[in-house]
Amino acid sequence: MSARRVAFAGFDGSRLAARLDMPATPPCAFALFAHCFTCGKNGLTASRISAALNAQGIAVLRFDFTGLGMSEGQFADTNFSSNVAALRCATDFLRCDYQAPSLLIGHSLGGTAVLAAAHAIDEVRAVVALGAPSEPAHLARQLRHAVEQLDTEREVAVSLAGRPFRIQRQWDLKERNLHERIATLGRALLVMHAPHDDVVDIDHARRIFEAAKHPKSFVALDGADHLLSGPKDAAYAVKVIAAWVDRYLPEEAPSSSVADGQVRVVESGTGRFTQHVQVGRHVLMSDEPGRAGGDDAGPAPYDYLLAALGACTSITLRMVAERKGWQIEPFEVTMERRFIQAEDCSDCDSSTGQVLEIDRHIRWRGSIDPAVGQRLLEVADRCPVHRALLGEIKVRTYADGGLWTPNDASPGLPPVF
Repeated sequence: MSARRVAFAGFDGSRLAARLDMPATPPCAFALFAHCFTCGKNGLTASRISAALNAQGIAVLRFDFTGLGMSEGQFADTNFSSNVAALRCATDFLRCDYQAPSLLIGHSLGGTAVLAAAHAIDEVRAVVALGAPSEPAHLARQLRHAVEQLDTEREVAVSLAGRPFRIQRQWDLKERNLHERIATLGRALLVMHAPHDDVVDIDHARRIFEAAKHPKSFVALDGADHLLSGPKDAAYAVKVIAAWVDRYLPEEAPSSSVADGQVRVVESGTGRFTQHVQVGRHVLMSDEPGRAGGDDAGPAPYDYLLAALGACTSITLRMVAERKGWQIEPFEVTMERRFIQAEDCSDCDSSTGQVLEIDRHIRWRGSIDPAVGQRLLEVADRCPVHRALLGEIKVRTYADGGLWTPNDASPGLPPVF
């Protein structure tokens, strides 16, 4: 997968820092992850879930709520309603710049937030609530002594998970319509909860599950704690989520098909030079190596050129071997390229400039008749890609439906490389 740092405006205009994890192929869907209260986008649970969904071709946006992590603003100025509003802002960002999320995942109070926000996002098809309270006021009861102080003080300090925070009088964890929103969710719901969770009791999962209509599923994370700090517990939860969501999201990227003989190349939007290369129903990655300023997310263009020649060579050899009845074990073709000066090439037509020189090594296991070996080498030089590279090639460049030609009245364009 590849990660991209992004940002968007929150409910109060503050900049919310986010991370967009993109799969190696064009995403079939987008997911939005809401972290636990006072946690962050880079938490272990969020990272593992994101990686698992990326492996299934799903892009994941995870962000820091106001005043947390790298996001701007003051945490003390937030409340449950503002967290739900931030999820809507994140959705608007995805909808505008990429694609609206089909999947919402929330951990702890983030799970409660996605349950409250899902009804307002038409594109959502599935929701996952992981260790979520059935009502946000659950946290207020845990901090009841601090909340009581807000009756006489404007701001008080609290400690959550060993970390100090400050909350103000406007700190509100009320959501009067949450039960109704769960009952009318209208999306597939997966409730996951640890039976011995000592932060959010398992009874909260029961109330969420009972309020929801089908399709709904419940999975007990037996032996896990609230934060899924055990590696095996987190790995199990991730596998279940990845398997469950597969039923409700598209299997392939929503892109138009590419006809035979066509190749479509689109910038991925992540990385500096990373490209998505679509060949029929196959999607490949292309990039430049790190030494050339790229992210090495896929083979470089010249690597694909060598791959095309190598694959064509091996296929052609196999076709001829089968037609001749030669029993030869699988071929191995190794390609190597370099640029040399034309004057250093004794058998090149060009006398100036650079020449692309390609070495092709063909190997086969076992012994074959020398005459057959010689014949195979001759066949290799006649593979279609080889002949195309040595023959005349004309590339015509079009823009906006028309043939691009230099303007005679304008100065010539400088060379790119």
